[in-house]
Amino acid sequence: MVENLPHLIAELRAAGGDGAAVEVKSAAGGLPASLTPTLSALANLPGGGTIILGLDERTGFRPVPLADPQALKQGLALKARSFTPPVRLTIEDALVDGSPVIVAKVHECDRSAKPCRVTATGASYLRGYDGDFRLSALEEQAFLSGRQAPMFDREPVEDATFDDLDPELIMAFTSTVRGQDAHGLGRFTDDTELLRRAGVIDADRRPTVAGLLALGFYPQQWFPRYAVQAAAEPLPEDPAGSRARNQATFTGPIPRMLDQAMLWARQTFDVSIVAKPDGTVHDRYSYPLVAFRELIANALVHRDLDHWSAGLAVEVRQRRDRLVITNPGGLYGITADRLGHDAVTSARNARLVTICQYVRSPETGARVIEALATGIPTVNAALIDAGLPPAHYIDAGVRFTVVLYRPTSTALLSSLNAVELRVYDALATGQQTVKDLQAALGLTAPNIRKALRALRSDGLVQQIGGRGQFTAYQRVGE
Repeated sequence: MVENLPHLIAELRAAGGDGAAVEVKSAAGGLPASLTPTLSALANLPGGGTIILGLDERTGFRPVPLADPQALKQGLALKARSFTPPVRLTIEDALVDGSPVIVAKVHECDRSAKPCRVTATGASYLRGYDGDFRLSALEEQAFLSGRQAPMFDREPVEDATFDDLDPELIMAFTSTVRGQDAHGLGRFTDDTELLRRAGVIDADRRPTVAGLLALGFYPQQWFPRYAVQAAAEPLPEDPAGSRARNQATFTGPIPRMLDQAMLWARQTFDVSIVAKPDGTVHDRYSYPLVAFRELIANALVHRDLDHWSAGLAVEVRQRRDRLVITNPGGLYGITADRLGHDAVTSARNARLVTICQYVRSPETGARVIEALATGIPTVNAALIDAGLPPAHYIDAGVRFTVVLYRPTSTALLSSLNAVELRVYDALATGQQTVKDLQAALGLTAPNIRKALRALRSDGLVQQIGGRGQFTAYQRVGE
């Protein structure tokens, strides 16, 4: 665990935030109360996670002094016993940039005992890209249904008929099958027989869930939330009160939803004009379109199709500094840390994946998926080529999230002078006045106020109170 710490810290600094399975706390003022939901969430996370105490995320994961490391370790161990089942921890000491930190490995709770709950309240939590969230009753059902092999995509759709399948998509599908699998599925010359053997329809010619989602006219007639919801965060110049921009819902079969999502991305992502060494000029989107396409296709094909998730859509949210894609249902047959490294083609919806190998986009003729485990390597390569940080893959067991980040800058850390750094570090223990800081640091009041103004301007420190009132300062978010 500790031997991999330098690599882990480098990844955190590159991404500019906590990782999918990593929570970093400064803990300069003692063990944070916010670790209670984090311990539950990481214990519920496939593969578990890691907690690091003694680093400050806001200044590039720079070490901060820990007043009593032994008390922090004892407090962690005590807190771990306040869960049902108890959270299993492995706690070690380590060094980052020559300063001591505490690293705690949170082991995954046994699948048969999930979810891990706070004993006193009965609450349990899930890990998200931007925090820990309380588990809903619906998500508890997902943990229970996850104990069995998923087969929902094979079921026939009640009240659906063969006429609910799109002839254009069917024609392209059967043609592709016969061209690529001539001696297997493609040897069935009768279209109806081929579709039945492929799992698109059943023996009574009723479309299956997989068949309707991949090749249907309008699957949302039966599955209203098997859709994609997309929206971008308002820009500073947008009218006051704006909640979102370019909000859209994409419906239809999977290939048509994929085409709509790509059109949305072209209309929504920022575009830069880039000149290459050969003199040609190209548009560069803020996020690589090829990476976005792979992630949306994966979300549509691998989302959970069981009854518990029927009310949940695939979601796309563009924030100012990141792009977030979420689908119901965690990974199946692989862990997040193996994505892009192992050629594993395990699929939650095996029938749907098999059908989608031969489905083509009506707009471009492109494949929906390859089913060769090449999607994530393609995403990773595209991000590297675009100079973007690595993607964060977060498997919460009942939800899978991918986060793409804009390039992060280390200018904030490098721009702080020695006095500003000392003042910022002193505020790690909690709210303080200028007099408190004078006593602790031995600096003059004008120098401290100047440093506080700079830290407030950078969004690192906030003022409590004001003119004519008791005035103190604390770190933002603490």
